[in-house]
Amino acid sequence: MKRRIDLSELDSLVSRILSGDTLSTGEKRTAGRGALEELAALSPGRSVEVRVPYVGAVQAIMGPSHKRGTPPNVVEIDIDTWLELACGQTSWDDAVSAGKVGASGIRADLSDVLPLFRGRQ
Repeated sequence: MKRRIDLSELDSLVSRILSGDTLSTGEKRTAGRGALEELAALSPGRSVEVRVPYVGAVQAIMGPSHKRGTPPNVVEIDIDTWLELACGQTSWDDAVSAGKVGASGIRADLSDVLPLFRGRQ
């Protein structure tokens, strides 16, 4: 997978998120795209599509893949919740319980792969 977001820029944005800084809309989108790329790199596959509206989407997680139409396993998350999950500021179960995650399909549970940025700060 070819990355589009520079890793040093992503690390800087993640550090700022973890330290409590407020990011601009553009910075959030860059961090969100970088987190999607990180998910695809750490958990390659095509069985789950993760969508963050206005930011991007990736297919990840090993398992059966789909070729056409809507995938059977879809996760849709707003940018703020996606960044909180990726950075370990909230848990998958808490985000799902709060209704902040739309997840459909038997493989649409990302709790085993989140947070993405362990030990960074």
